[in-house]
Amino acid sequence: MDSNTLFNKIKKKKSFLCVGLDSDIEKIPDLLHREKDPVFRFNKEIVDATNEYVVAYKPNIAFYESRGAEGWRSLENTVDYIRSQYPEIFLIADAKCGDIGNTSRMYAKTFFEHLDFDAVTVAPYMGEDSVSPFLEYTDKWVILLALTSNYGAEDFQFTIDREDHSRLFEKVIRRSSEWGTDNNMMYVVGATKAEMLSDIRKIIPDHFLLIPGIGAQGGSLQEVAEYGINNKCGLIVNSSRRIIFADKSRKFAQKAGEKAKIVKDEMSNILFQNHLL
Repeated sequence: MDSNTLFNKIKKKKSFLCVGLDSDIEKIPDLLHREKDPVFRFNKEIVDATNEYVVAYKPNIAFYESRGAEGWRSLENTVDYIRSQYPEIFLIADAKCGDIGNTSRMYAKTFFEHLDFDAVTVAPYMGEDSVSPFLEYTDKWVILLALTSNYGAEDFQFTIDREDHSRLFEKVIRRSSEWGTDNNMMYVVGATKAEMLSDIRKIIPDHFLLIPGIGAQGGSLQEVAEYGINNKCGLIVNSSRRIIFADKSRKFAQKAGEKAKIVKDEMSNILFQNHLL
């Protein structure tokens, strides 16, 4: 799936929404705990209720790894279900991998071969050889952490180089953009740092950006679009808790669908206003 295909999916859905399946077993409705695989059942209901409004799902791997083998089964069942029922959906493994080359090769095999994700998030701190094994897979995407939405981002990511006065996140983007293309590499930029998007677009005008942080973390979708949208949209905006945990009653999936539709409708207006529909 190249950037043109992804943009066509966005136009078809009139949405650039990604729903994060951060499915904490302690937060899912109590009524599901009698199920054989409660997290998979929760994910299935959420996906069935939201799929018409989204272009992507993004399971955060920590919520599955933390439950050991049982959690991995939930993840496998979730991926298999989405692949079989909604094959057009873009699947992102939010794993934040990052290690030496031979280890990265095993991570890539896990998420691209065994689990058949379309993309995986990767921490670029260890440099090119820790990222290149993921880029060996054609028709897959690497999503590099560039500028994150947490308050700890201030600790390192805004460090200024004394010689050229660039910030660390800018150096990471500029250098790493040489490793791949805008057809196999995206970047994570937090919605709470939306004003930085104009600077980022000067470096990578054509790349897609994965934007977490709207909703529960306080990011503004309108600001993200104002500073970050390009002529192929160039944005996949994630919302997790705001949608999947909108309700804990028997109507949890219905409420999630209603929340997703609200975000989708706002995105549709943004696409129309930017002459992308």
